Amino acid sequence: MDHFFQDAFERMDEDSRESFYRTVFMQDSSEYALHLRTAYYKRKLRHMGENVQIGAGVKIVNPQWISLGDHVQICDHCTLIARGPGGITLGNGVRLQDRVYLDTERADVGYIRIENDVYIGTGTTLFGHMGLEIGDHCLLAQNITLTPYSHVFSDPDAHIITQGGHSRKVTIGRDSYIGMRCAIMYSGDIGEGSVIGAGSVVVKPIPPYSVAVGSPAKVIKKREK
Repeated sequence: MDHFFQDAFERMDEDSRESFYRTVFMQDSSEYALHLRTAYYKRKLRHMGENVQIGAGVKIVNPQWISLGDHVQICDHCTLIARGPGGITLGNGVRLQDRVYLDTERADVGYIRIENDVYIGTGTTLFGHMGLEIGDHCLLAQNITLTPYSHVFSDPDAHIITQGGHSRKVTIGRDSYIGMRCAIMYSGDIGEGSVIGAGSVVVKPIPPYSVAVGSPAKVIKKREK
């Protein structure tokens, strides 16, 4: 019988074996692997609260700049990239469904702060070039994209990729609901208590307690307050 992989493992040095075990337990979905991931990240993260669950296949870059509150759940195959000390902060009760992608994008000023009891649906991608803040009790459905960056393309003789762009902090007010497949662009702040219909493209601020739909998103009515 071919024992190629067994022989390879036996020839590994101590560091290689450590890397092997880390890879296995980061990908495994068993309860034991979940326990090991929790213990591992408890030592690595800037802060980790109680009863945190980190799923299989989760990628965390620069955990020293990431803080998790109590009862946070990060489901399978999520990605959290903190490129600078502004980092990523998830409040108590935040739930990231499978394949959520969070990226501060810039090392100098980028950050993402998500407050308490926020739900972010499967496949959603959020960037924080100059800062992204999401208030308490927000509900973000699946496959939403938030990219707070607007490319400059005014010079037809220069490649667009070389012309730079504009960025700013984006905020999503507390108790907002963003429907599936929405795109939130530069200047797309969303006011407290607002609802954004599925498939909408938000390119300008939405006032509090508004219902907005379409591409570009327009307010069609107000929620009574």
